[in-house]
Amino acid sequence: MKTIGIVVGSIRKGSFSQSVADYIASKPVEGFEFKFIDIANLPLYNQDYDENSPEAYVAFRNEVKAVDAVLFVTPEHNRSFSAALKNALDVASRPYGQNVWSGKPAAVVSQSPGAISGFGAYHHLKQVLGFLNLFVLPQPEVYLGNIMNALDENGKLSNENVKGFLDSFVGSFVEWINKF
Repeated sequence: MKTIGIVVGSIRKGSFSQSVADYIASKPVEGFEFKFIDIANLPLYNQDYDENSPEAYVAFRNEVKAVDAVLFVTPEHNRSFSAALKNALDVASRPYGQNVWSGKPAAVVSQSPGAISGFGAYHHLKQVLGFLNLFVLPQPEVYLGNIMNALDENGKLSNENVKGFLDSFVGSFVEWINKF
């Protein structure tokens, strides 16, 4: 059994990213399990902690080490990804030479209430992930615009077209992971 860690870039209660991630995680995939990796309570990365890391850093790094692949589901904040997600990327890539992201297959899903669909967040995140030596699924790219229109009144993904697209995307991601 391989484990796909899901990192949700929004820490807001009831976030659109969490709704998308919940849908993906709810779909069984033979030979795979999903595990959410929480980033909400990580102290801001500080290089002073490299020699004596807070327990939250140690636990987070161990969670990342334990997964076989990583799915990032991110909102767009000011044409980029969230500060909380950047902090998580920094925490698990430090101290220098101890990057626990390195070598893992990864994929990105971006979403936004706007029509641009998180395009900026997707590409900024993909650039950072490449530097961190994650192998990001090149296609299909996933930008979900006007996301609030794809959710029901309880915040659950309800749009059948979006669900079908995400199901196909997960299939492509699994094929990508199996290449490693």
